[in-house]
Amino acid sequence: MQAIVKRGCDHVFFIGFLGAGKSTLARNLGRMFNRRYVDTDRLVERTQGRSVTEIFNTDGEARFRELETQILESLAHERSLLVSCGGGIIETPRNIELMRSMGYCVYLEGDIDDSLRQIRRRDTRPDFRSEAHARRLLEHRRPLYERAADMTIDIRGRSFIEVSYDCAGILLERGLL
Repeated sequence: MQAIVKRGCDHVFFIGFLGAGKSTLARNLGRMFNRRYVDTDRLVERTQGRSVTEIFNTDGEARFRELETQILESLAHERSLLVSCGGGIIETPRNIELMRSMGYCVYLEGDIDDSLRQIRRRDTRPDFRSEAHARRLLEHRRPLYERAADMTIDIRGRSFIEVSYDCAGILLERGLL
C-alpha cells in the first residue's frame, strides 16, 4: 500500500457508533506514537462548562451539533491530532466536510452488540434512549459513517488492543502516523 497525499492539518478523525472505542483508540495511539489526542465531546464540555447530557437536555441536540461544528472549526489551528469524535458528528454534513479537509476519517465499524457491551453508563449517552432506539440510530448512521470514511476498521469481536495495533499498522503504511 502506498502513502497517500496528506490533507490539511494531518488530523486523524475516529468516527463510529456509541461504544465503538473511538476515545480508547485515540488515547492508545497517542501514547504509542507520542501524538496528541482530543475528544470532541470533552472539548464541547470544557468550552461550555456542562456535560453533553446537560447540553442535550437544556439546549437540545441541534445546539449541541452547532457546538460540535465550532469545536471542529477550532481544530484547524492545530496540527497532527488524533481526534475521537462523538457518535453523531456525521449527522451534520458540514462536519464531514471539515474533517475531510483537515485530515482523514477512520470508521470503526461494529454492530449493535459490540456497542451495547461497551456502554457502561447509558445515562451519560443522551442519544441512547433504549436498545431498540440504538438499533434504529445505528442503521440510520451506518451509511453516513461509510460515506465519511477514508478507511474502515472492523472492530467486531476484537479487543481494543487488537484494534489499536491493526489501526496503527494501516495508518503507518499510509504515512498518516
